[in-house]
Amino acid sequence: MTAAPPRRIAFLGFGLIAGSVARSIVARSPAVAGGSARPVLVGWSPSNEGPRAAVIDGILDDAAPSPPEALRGADLVVIAAPPIETVALVNAIGTDLRSALDAGAVVTDVASTKVRVLEAAEGTGLRFVGGHPMAGRESTGYANATPDLFVGRPWVVVPGADADDAAIARVAWLASACGARVVRMDASAHDAAAAAISHLPLVVAAALVEAVAGGAAPRSGWPAAAGLSASGWRDMTRLARGDVHMGAGIATTNAGPLVAGLRDLRAVLDEWITDLERAGDPDPARLESRLRVARDRLVRADSDEA
Repeated sequence: MTAAPPRRIAFLGFGLIAGSVARSIVARSPAVAGGSARPVLVGWSPSNEGPRAAVIDGILDDAAPSPPEALRGADLVVIAAPPIETVALVNAIGTDLRSALDAGAVVTDVASTKVRVLEAAEGTGLRFVGGHPMAGRESTGYANATPDLFVGRPWVVVPGADADDAAIARVAWLASACGARVVRMDASAHDAAAAAISHLPLVVAAALVEAVAGGAAPRSGWPAAAGLSASGWRDMTRLARGDVHMGAGIATTNAGPLVAGLRDLRAVLDEWITDLERAGDPDPARLESRLRVARDRLVRADSDEA
């Protein structure tokens, strides 16, 4: 089903992701609006710094002073907050803020965990369709938003219990308007996959920093190691340089799948320890074989994606 473009989009939360969505819609209009005028774009955030800057930039039409003011008249609402705050906003829209929401409005989100968000929408009667654009960067905030952030990237769509075909199509329109590929998934399957390829690497990156550099207190060998570090260390720890509030929310709302992944990783690390502690010396052929298997699996995945 093809959805007509929304007339008015409200963003609750306006940082990197919402800002990039808004910039993409503006940059790609009128093509994304089917040749008609682009949707009116309204934003709100707790500080409203991002929305006010976006109005000055000509990206948003208005910075709403409160969530109810942002919601009024919107036929598509995009919750663009960290995971814990997203759950709270879904709860609020389903209860205290419901009177400000148009009866036919569709509500979506962009959080990187979905089970807890969909649970919050359950039983509210909201036309809620969960979403997760699989793109981002370490630099956060509207100032780092870019119109091409989602081009060619998957945008996971997870319909809620009360989402009809038209609601799903409207969220798919949003993803397509940003140049993303729509991927429809179940919430549990999404969270398991996201834990494996996104949330586990985040925790591993932080744990690597703790193991090498130290936690609250630095390790004694860290100053010397830091002076020698180069691209390998930078690449392995890149995710640990991101938004810590966002990271904590991700881990909190996807703890079960994340723990399962950490246990699998711990088992593999124990196997590496066994190989390296082999009586005599480690077997170079065994280590080479393990490294080759890992490398080849990645090469095959890259080839399949291409």
